[in-house]
Amino acid sequence: MEKLQNYINGQYINPNQGNYIDNYEPATGKVYSLIPNSDESDVQVAVEAAEKAFPIWSKMSIDQRSAILVKVSEGIQNRMDEFVQAESKDNGKPVSLAAHVDIPRAISNFHFFATGILHFAAEAHSMEGEGINYTTRKPIGVVGCISPWNLPLYLFTWKIAPALAAGNCVIAKPSEVTPYTAYLLGKVLSEAGMPAGVLNIIHGAGSKVGDAIVKHPKIKAISFTGGTKTGEYIARTAAPMFKKLSLELGGKNPNIIFDDCDFDEMLTTTVRSSFANQGQICLCGSRIFVQRGIYDKFKAAFVERVEKLTVSYPTDPKAKMGALVSKPHLEKVISYIELAKQEGGKVIAGGNQVHLEAPYNEGYFLQATVIEGLDFKCRTNQEEIFGPVVTLTPFDTEEEVLEMANSTQYGLSATLWTSDLKRAHRMADQIEAGIVWINAWLVRDLRTPFGGVKSSGVGREGGWEALRFFTEPKNVFVKF
Repeated sequence: MEKLQNYINGQYINPNQGNYIDNYEPATGKVYSLIPNSDESDVQVAVEAAEKAFPIWSKMSIDQRSAILVKVSEGIQNRMDEFVQAESKDNGKPVSLAAHVDIPRAISNFHFFATGILHFAAEAHSMEGEGINYTTRKPIGVVGCISPWNLPLYLFTWKIAPALAAGNCVIAKPSEVTPYTAYLLGKVLSEAGMPAGVLNIIHGAGSKVGDAIVKHPKIKAISFTGGTKTGEYIARTAAPMFKKLSLELGGKNPNIIFDDCDFDEMLTTTVRSSFANQGQICLCGSRIFVQRGIYDKFKAAFVERVEKLTVSYPTDPKAKMGALVSKPHLEKVISYIELAKQEGGKVIAGGNQVHLEAPYNEGYFLQATVIEGLDFKCRTNQEEIFGPVVTLTPFDTEEEVLEMANSTQYGLSATLWTSDLKRAHRMADQIEAGIVWINAWLVRDLRTPFGGVKSSGVGREGGWEALRFFTEPKNVFVKF
């Protein structure tokens, strides 16, 4: 049984207490490796290493830091197949998804911020007859990055790359559910020539490692992606310590379809936006609102497409959906399907667990599920399920669908389908979300701000927003 290790001060080391957690392969339901069950003592060792490394890394020229981060990007690229296979096995997603989305995006994250920092400019403000103000931006110091299990290396690198590019040293915690690609990253860091202690990767439970990172007085900022309840706890804990916070939390995203849409393009994209990564993407459109004039047409065509989605083991080239990430998560999603039935919903596609032949007979597979007939205020339509479950709701007017779309505590993203340009802008302006896609879904420009409103988070990631978060501005005035 392989034992993963922490990556601290440029070396792979065992957890201080020698404790480990089982790491399950979602497709088989079997333990296939052991994860360090680290605690605050491991975090302390990492912080001490980061503090020693900070003067070296922060005073290094931007060109030198950029070159090292480009090498990290290239190092992942050179190990592409190893990372793809590891991500698929660890998360349960189809190999094709890891190969076309997860690992390429991790490569892009490092390359984007490695080159972006070269163009991150300071500001100056001249005061006529008085003098000039100029603003410098310095790295914060030691920062904490905590990432989720749904897009493991993709979101892990989305956080650590800008933090490193800005000159910070990082204490990073990947999800204990999907630790493997973060573990592999240590090999790439050493090969790229990153100084010891600059990036420290600690594995373990959120209640131990994550909590220790949030509470450590020497860690000056926290970037977290995960559940809203955990985000609330982090905010309550870190705010009295005056830490900078970036929280990307839950979503219950509306997909609004007007009857003047490009039907074929909308249908193809809506199947993907509903069930990509088994619905385990914070940006998936889990509430589908369809204008009544095309509701029946859409329902028939959508269900037909959904029923053709092949649920299979990740290495099956025919697989469109793989396994859910864990047994507890599978049980949670199934419980919401049962709740929907109790609330008066009708399952019109899927709804059942999928049992494959050995060795995948104990895997966490679930059919893509479509439910209609629910009130928009019911729990199924208000609470984040984070799985392959969507609801269909008809609407008549813009005002009606806006009320339904904006009714949840969340406000991460929304998708809007219409050929009416004025309506598109009008609706986008009124939808309560940090991201709105018009006639598209999951088109990402890394320069743009990413994040949500309401209970979907605090702050923005991406582009200059991320580099601003991981730096402290200082204004200097010089008299003429």
